[in-house]
Amino acid sequence: MKFGVVVFPSKNLQDFANSYRKRYDPHYDLITPHLTLLNAFDATEEDAREFAERLQQIADRTNPFTLKTSKISSFHPVNNVIYLKIEPVKELISLHAEIHTEFSEFKSEYAFVPHITIGQKLSNDEHSDVFGALRMTKIDHEETIDRFHLLYQLDNGSWTVFETFRLGKE
Repeated sequence: MKFGVVVFPSKNLQDFANSYRKRYDPHYDLITPHLTLLNAFDATEEDAREFAERLQQIADRTNPFTLKTSKISSFHPVNNVIYLKIEPVKELISLHAEIHTEFSEFKSEYAFVPHITIGQKLSNDEHSDVFGALRMTKIDHEETIDRFHLLYQLDNGSWTVFETFRLGKE
């Protein structure tokens, strides 16, 4: 099975992201807008239960944090992904680092750039047109994140929650 660790933003931010994703992201139907903390990895369901215990310990040691976005950006020329840039606050960077230290067997091929994808798998021309139109979009969104999720992938390619972890001691 494939698993991953993500933060889901509020419904407001998801609706904003989805207004673009439905046109520009072929994964629109497979997963809700999210910020990835640990990329997809293969594991058994038994492994996932052990991972969940380790993630709960990380969540217990981590305080809720502010997720803030104010602009649309792109990973071009590395790839044609357009995204909502999430400000890299200390608590988010620490949470990501702690998860990657605890799960060091699952290496990421990219440096951590906090973001929520709104467009991907675009041709060079599409990317240029869409990003050109969106990069001046003003966004002023701030919210408190108090949980993250271990997801698993279903047979149809969509993702669903395996377990949710609340930040801070209960």
